[in-house]
Amino acid sequence: MPLVPGSRTVAAPARTRLVAAAAAAATVSAGLGLRSVAGGEVAKYGGDALYTVMLLALVVVVAPRTTPPRAAAIALAASWAIEFLQLGPLPAELARRSAVARLVLGSTFNAPDLLWYAVGAAVGWCVHAVIRRSGPPRSSSRPTSR
Repeated sequence: MPLVPGSRTVAAPARTRLVAAAAAAATVSAGLGLRSVAGGEVAKYGGDALYTVMLLALVVVVAPRTTPPRAAAIALAASWAIEFLQLGPLPAELARRSAVARLVLGSTFNAPDLLWYAVGAAVGWCVHAVIRRSGPPRSSSRPTSR
């Protein structure tokens, strides 16, 4: 891929994966921290948004060259799919058996969650775009002229 003069491009995949993994861990920590200091709707809906941010970070871990809009779309689609899965009995049954399943899959459908997942995807998109632009420029095999 040629380097456009004056542009900055994606960092090396290994660095991108490391930053994304750190972001996923920080997002989980933020979610746990939010639950420990806030309650009610703030904790619930903030957690929903952070859930999608974490999924976006995991998408970038798996596919480090993913563009911000694509990563956000994948994370949002996964969040919505899991929420709609809660319309059936499986997540509730798994949640009764496992705290991890309850954290990952939830247990009951809640339509407002869909909005907060979209908020998380939008925030994650913006953060991913800023980080992606701020990375070191990638070298090009073609010289650039100025």
